[in-house]
Formats: sequence, C-alpha cells, structure tokens
Amino acid sequence: MQEKITAFFEKEGAWQDCMQALRVIVLQCGLEETLKWKVPCYMYQGENVVIIHSFKNYCALNFFKGALLKDPKKILTQQTENVQAGRQIRFTSMAEINTLQTTIKAYLKEAIAIAQLAEKPALPEKKAIEIPPALQAFFEQQAILASAFYALTPGRQRGYLIHFTDAKQEATLIKRVLACQAKILQGKGLYDCTCGLSKRMPQCDGSHKQLRA
Repeated sequence: MQEKITAFFEKEGAWQDCMQALRVIVLQCGLEETLKWKVPCYMYQGENVVIIHSFKNYCALNFFKGALLKDPKKILTQQTENVQAGRQIRFTSMAEINTLQTTIKAYLKEAIAIAQLAEKPALPEKKAIEIPPALQAFFEQQAILASAFYALTPGRQRGYLIHFTDAKQEATLIKRVLACQAKILQGKGLYDCTCGLSKRMPQCDGSHKQLRA
C-alpha cells in the first residue's frame, strides 16, 4: 500500500507539489494514511476524515463530513448541489496552502473531533431530486423497469437520478437509462458490483476487469 501511495505523490502532474504539501500538513495532524478510490485517504481510528485529490483547475482537501464543520473562514465548497456531507477546500497555488496552513490544521482538528464523537451530529437533509418529465414518460411505457426502479432503496434511486438528470438532452437521458436497465432490473445501484468479484461489496471496485483478460 505504501508503495502505491508514494507512487501517487511522485507521478507527474500539475498539482503534485501542492498535494505533497497538503500531505505533510495532514500527517502532522496524526491521521492514518491509506489509498481509497485511487487517491490518498486519511482516517481516524478507521473512520474516513479527508482525501487529497486533484482536478483540472485545482487540487483539494475533501472532508467527508465537511458540512458539519463550522467554517469560520468561509473556505469550504460544496462540489455539487447533490453532495450532502462532503466539502472541499480548493487550492490553486502553493502560496494559498502556505497562507492557510494554520487554518487547514484547525479544520482538520475539528474534523478529527467530530470523528471522535460517539454520537455524530445530524447531517443536512438531502435535497429531493425530481423525476424529469422525459423519464416519467419513459417509465410509463416501461412498467417493469419502473417497478424495479421504485423498488430500489432511496439511496440507489438517488444515485441513478443524479446520473440521469445530469444529461443535457432528453435523448442522452434515455440512453443512460437504457444503459443502466440491466442493473436496475437486478436491484443493483449505479455503482454496485454485478460480477461478484468485488472486495468492497456491494460496491464495485473494478474487479470485473479481470474477466476481460
């Protein structure tokens, strides 16, 4: 595992220096380091606290329960409106990291304090996602598929709806529904394993790629 973590921080990329600096700050707060979802993840007694990851225009610390942080400096960002608990601190330069170093540590310590609580504060309620007319009309023509969709857990329904409604055009939305049809009929979520090989059941961890060999 340590070799994979080292490789992550040593590979070439636009934000490598910034992410290495963030790593030093996070480790100074006493968190355990591992690799999850192909990015460095930092935990307190087995509970996920924060991950370091990069995007095209920035790198970020993503707090798993960032919505519970007080955020006195108003630097936390909700990545999308569908994200319930996670919040990011985004960085576009080493200068920002150096300037905010004390603040970053304060936010990390608060996140650790939340992880230490036996009874966690309630997270904000998830915003309901409406079923668009195009999907509703499609379901009216596909009774079996509609029945299977509504039999899914609320979380699985939400995952599909986020994926479907992110489509810009109606044709793309329907194409995504058809691509997910088999999973829905099996009672599976968008990211659930269907091959039975995943070590992170019920979620898929990419083990199905072995079947292509």
